[in-house]
Amino acid sequence: MARRKVWLGISVAVALIAAVAIYYTFDPATTPFPRCPFLVLTGWECPGCGSQRAIHSLLHLDIAAAWRYNAMLVLSIPYVVLLLVAEWLGRRRQSRLYRVLNSEVLIWSYFALVVVWWILRNVINI
Repeated sequence: MARRKVWLGISVAVALIAAVAIYYTFDPATTPFPRCPFLVLTGWECPGCGSQRAIHSLLHLDIAAAWRYNAMLVLSIPYVVLLLVAEWLGRRRQSRLYRVLNSEVLIWSYFALVVVWWILRNVINI
């Protein structure tokens, strides 16, 4: 079981390094990256539209461009980092941070924020 976890960790690390290298090297705005199927089918942007370009911009430390491509992604990074830290530190110990970040109220609040972002970006073009 321990060996399997090690291989899983190595596989995830290699995939993450490969993804970072690809997104750093190739600009999704100018190269043929996959398009959002929701955007292609409806003409409306989903909450994740622009994320590939935003990640590329963040890897090049261009926060203003990343914000223009997908502000929700930029705002979500600290939350995701906190979730990962809480998972790593607190799941076994059931730390307060883990319980707060995984509370039903916070999860539903974040979901509502994503839905509001989705609506606003299509209604007022933000």
